[in-house]
Amino acid sequence: MTTEHTEATGEFVLPRSRAANERLHAMIPGGAHTYAKGDDQYPKNLAPVISHGRGAHVWDVDGNRYIEYGSGLRSVSLGHAHPRVTEAVRREIDRGSNFVRPSMVEVEAAERFLATVPTAEMVKFAKNGSDATTAAVRLARAATGRTRVALCADHPFFSTDDWFIGTTPMSAGIPETTNELTVSFPYGDLAATEELLTRYQDEIACLILEPATQTEPPPGYLAGLRELADRHGCVLIFDEMITGFRWSEAGAQGLYGVVPDLSTFGKALGNGFAVSALAGRRELMERGGLRHSGERVFLLSTTHGAETHSLAAAMAVQSIYAEEGVTARLHALGERLAAGVREAAAGMEVGEHIVVRGRASNLVFATLDENGQPSQEYRTLFLRRLLEGGVLAPSFVVSSALSEADIDHTVDVVVQACAVYRKALDAGDPTPWLGGRPVKPVFRRLA
Repeated sequence: MTTEHTEATGEFVLPRSRAANERLHAMIPGGAHTYAKGDDQYPKNLAPVISHGRGAHVWDVDGNRYIEYGSGLRSVSLGHAHPRVTEAVRREIDRGSNFVRPSMVEVEAAERFLATVPTAEMVKFAKNGSDATTAAVRLARAATGRTRVALCADHPFFSTDDWFIGTTPMSAGIPETTNELTVSFPYGDLAATEELLTRYQDEIACLILEPATQTEPPPGYLAGLRELADRHGCVLIFDEMITGFRWSEAGAQGLYGVVPDLSTFGKALGNGFAVSALAGRRELMERGGLRHSGERVFLLSTTHGAETHSLAAAMAVQSIYAEEGVTARLHALGERLAAGVREAAAGMEVGEHIVVRGRASNLVFATLDENGQPSQEYRTLFLRRLLEGGVLAPSFVVSSALSEADIDHTVDVVVQACAVYRKALDAGDPTPWLGGRPVKPVFRRLA
């Protein structure tokens, strides 16, 4: 890594990234197209603007190279510019990207997806996860004739659309009448979910949740939700944006053997190319089609939903996962990283403050203060030390492009970060090590 430091203080600086961030903010609200990529998520003046990436590494416009985790918000699970994916994309781009009628690529992509996720009977592609989850909710409302949506309160994000965003602190612009139609249930608690369904008897159209999170589903939980949904006549929707491919090629439903009525996939499906999918039972999905006699549902209709090169990317990704055992590799790399970070934290006596959580293929970390409470200040300290060591890690979510040497270097950097963390804990104040304002949560009412 070619770091740049000021001569006077030795402080790590990113002058070109700072200038680029100013240009971004002048033209783009928030300075990024995803709030989770905003510079408020990084230490002050240490939000690198990316020049390019290859494999598990990215380079910023200042010339620094980083080992990257959480690549593309978990979308680039095979590493950047994967040769088989980019070759499949190039091949289709040369044949045209969008037509006035469906292309054969749509046939092949649908067949491939349904072979990969055999619990689904039909699929429709889109460009982002929000459109897919909202289509699932709309379809559930149409099928049941009910208006309320029940979402899992323990999951951070489902959609940019009003039915979900109205439940967050960033609810400005969303009518309260819309917010009243969304209710919530806790993950892992069947009794609480049944109480909710009983309280709103015959009003709840669907239960929507991520089938797995940072912890494994309690024994019998997903099967219990399936039974509750059937008994109360609502639609069970699995949001598999994250669990799809990272848990298994067929998602969490394939791993745990519980079949939802509808499910949504995205992120890893295209290795960074824009493609998502709504899949599910034929009886429901066909309501958005032409071969039925009932009322039509405007399911998904997007100009770019079937761009040939994105669907080609998705097919290549599925082939690579199946042929190369990618899911198993993600777990192996994650296990090595988690063990190394935990050992490093324990060795510096901060093991109760830097906590690695989640399935090995989808690791996150918590930064806790002197009292064991989540701390944005300590997160800032930790991120700053990782960046200075050439590790860009808003999470510890691995890609299959990482090498064991990358993992080992990351652990070495974590050791150094833990040493500073220990000093801050001993001082009872991380402020001297922050370099400015702390990082901020994505969902907050005020900028």
